[in-house]
Amino acid sequence: MNQQTTAILLAECPDQAGIIAKVTNFLTKNNGNIVDLEQHVDTADKHFFMRVEWQLENFSIDREQIQKTFSEEVGSALNMNWQIAFSDIKPRLALFVSQHGHCLFDILSRYQSGEWDVEIPLVISNHKNHQSLAENAGIAFHHIPITADNKQQQEQAQLDLLAKHQIDTIVLARYMQILSANFIDHYPHQIINIHHSFLPAFPGARPYHSAHVRGVKIIGATSHYVTTELDAGPIIEQDIVRIRHNDNIEDLKRKGQDNEKIVLSRAIRHHLMHKVLVYKNRCIVFV
Repeated sequence: MNQQTTAILLAECPDQAGIIAKVTNFLTKNNGNIVDLEQHVDTADKHFFMRVEWQLENFSIDREQIQKTFSEEVGSALNMNWQIAFSDIKPRLALFVSQHGHCLFDILSRYQSGEWDVEIPLVISNHKNHQSLAENAGIAFHHIPITADNKQQQEQAQLDLLAKHQIDTIVLARYMQILSANFIDHYPHQIINIHHSFLPAFPGARPYHSAHVRGVKIIGATSHYVTTELDAGPIIEQDIVRIRHNDNIEDLKRKGQDNEKIVLSRAIRHHLMHKVLVYKNRCIVFV
């Protein structure tokens, strides 16, 4: 087995003595060489969080049996919620986009340059604006327009495509449609969204105009997992940029869109590297 292949455990459970010892002893006795370990205790909630990564070379448990064995020997006894991922399995992303293409351009640039070890089989859009961009990157483009009358039917068509391509993560790269609860339920904590942090202070189609009128001094962007509560899912990444008094509306748009690209790319990277653990309605991000 390739020496670089690793397994990653993300886990959370009620805080108690000996959690780290039980996990590391399990790995040590099975010849697992730990290459990264981070843990956190929420003292107010008395809850424990952990990310541990170990090399699979020389690990004595077959990878197909790791989850079963870990559950029997460690997870169940600690009342632990956990998941194990493997570094040699490429995540499969689908990109959803509408008319604003800045996030899509940025994601495809990182994808084509090999920055992310990921597969992107398809782009889905309710507009045709970016069909050539996707196809030039060798990615299938699917135009699925949405109206109030056909929303349920079209979402089912989207779900069928996602299942066909074995998609495990969806990125809303400025997709200006509200997903139904049924759609979201198919991909819990697997849909990543980006929006400007004017919400809810500056909602609507012209937030930069409203912000400019108010003379804002900072603008931000927030990337989060999508839940049925609009724009209120667990936050993965955020950042801000400064605004000067002589910035016009176009300057605000430029700065805001640059910030959205960076924040979304960071959130995607955290997710792809299995560094995000969702607890209640917040993210523990091990970076």
